[in-house]
Amino acid sequence: MESNRITVTGSPHVSAQRTTQRVMLNVILALLPAMACGIWIFGWRSAAVAAVAIIACMLTEYVCARYMLGRRDSLRDCTAIVTGLLLAMTLPSSIPLPMAFAGGVFAIGVGKMAFGGTGQNIFNPALVGRVFLLISFPVEMTTWPLPLSPDGMTGATLLSAMKESGVDASSIDLIQISLGNMGGSLGEVGAIALVAGWIYLTARRIVRLVIPLSILGAVVLLAALTGNNIAVELLSGGLLLGTFFMATDYVTSPMTTKGMLIYGILIGAITFVIRHYGSYPEGISFAILIMNGCTPLINKLTRPRLFGERRKK
Repeated sequence: MESNRITVTGSPHVSAQRTTQRVMLNVILALLPAMACGIWIFGWRSAAVAAVAIIACMLTEYVCARYMLGRRDSLRDCTAIVTGLLLAMTLPSSIPLPMAFAGGVFAIGVGKMAFGGTGQNIFNPALVGRVFLLISFPVEMTTWPLPLSPDGMTGATLLSAMKESGVDASSIDLIQISLGNMGGSLGEVGAIALVAGWIYLTARRIVRLVIPLSILGAVVLLAALTGNNIAVELLSGGLLLGTFFMATDYVTSPMTTKGMLIYGILIGAITFVIRHYGSYPEGISFAILIMNGCTPLINKLTRPRLFGERRKK
């Protein structure tokens, strides 16, 4: 006999074919062209840095999930691979490999698993690992190899040269920096590849346009109002990497369209202020982490009114 009992389960009740693993695999695919640019420009040591960071993230995730949460399948969603890859793309190719490993361990162990694992973290784990390395090893994290330098020469990034040495933005060759001919992290030098990856994710409906456009729009507006070179602001530093692949993280960004707009505008504004009025030449990492902490408040303030709910007077 068939049972007439109703099966009651918790939400969500609408299922879809999109899984965390599929989303992360698409993100990895979108990041590969930019990573390939970093390897082409800075050499094969860039691949070693990426491999070490990814291994550290995967190992830390497995150990923490196994002994803290009692799970053995935590690596299947590929989030640890994405975190390791993003962390590597924020690092200089010359960083000692043990430091890259330590950054991966901190990113997953403190930035993610300490909050309960996938979907529970407040801050972007890759940026947590980067800021940890920047605070712990400032010299190694601010030593940038020059592109295609066979003898390992290092120099300042474009933003550092503009801020500390007074390099005029009008003298910068935009075509060269678009092609990655500048010192910086692995993810700074592939602007065209980063844009292509973002277009792919947008076409696949993995990310929405609201956050990236609001961040870039805020930077463009402030650059125009202060008389700075807009193209240089957009193409230099880690702005594109952070905008397209870190600020759009599902877990650490707001859920509503209005919240995303507020979130993006403030990230762009904070980034611009740190770049031009702070002591550090780059600000996208700090801006995203600051707004990650504000995401719960933004979600609360922009929560849509429930159907039939009356507003309090």
